[in-house]
Parts: sequence; structure tokens; C-alpha cells
Amino acid sequence: QVHLVESGGGFVQSGGSLRLSCTTSGPFLGDSAIGWFRQAPGKEREGVACLSSDGSAHLRDSVKGRFTASRDGANAVYLQMNSLRSEDTAVYYCAADTEYYYCSDTAPFMAPNYWGQGTQVTVSS
Repeated sequence: QVHLVESGGGFVQSGGSLRLSCTTSGPFLGDSAIGWFRQAPGKEREGVACLSSDGSAHLRDSVKGRFTASRDGANAVYLQMNSLRSEDTAVYYCAADTEYYYCSDTAPFMAPNYWGQGTQVTVSS
């Protein structure tokens, strides 16, 4: 059974930083693509970042240069968010696709079959 548990969300002013963590457990995660999605109020869920099993990262264009994604093998995945904007406000979800070890080149980068419960990020303008 795969479990994904996010932490690190919160309230921050525009221009500030937050670091999200996702603790992962379960089979096959070391060989899986793992990443982050987000869903803002009234909007569809969108892919933010994806990490292939070799650690290579893909980021959506709107966060490039501000967000950094990384993983610790099968144990955890992180999202460092700098220069936050009000449009980054959303519930952020950790996600895993245990059927693929690589991310696609374009968002949403992956088709998860496992999801975390989500963590709220609120950026005030």
C-alpha cells in the first residue's frame, strides 16, 4: 500500500518562501515518477512538478526559476517555493505514478495513481 503525506503548507506574504515535504512509503516508489499538483479554488488541478526515478525534474513554466523540486529516493519528495505570488495559492498534492519511472516533457507530466491528502498554501498579496 502506497502512502503519501504532505506537510509544510501555510500562510505567507507575496515574495515569501515555503518548503513542502511529502513523506512516502510503499512498494515500487523508488522506480516511480513522483511529483506535485495543485488546485486553486474554482480551477482544475494542474501539474506543478514531476521527478523521474533518476531524480530529473520537470516544472511547469509558471514556476520555473521560483520553485525547485527534489526527491530522496523512495522516501520523500520536496518542493521549495520561492518568490511566491498570490496566484500560487492552492491546495498542493503529492502524487505518485507507480506505472512509470519517468515524467513526460509537458504538464501535467504524469498520470498519478496515488495521491496525498493535500496541504493548503495561501499567499497574500
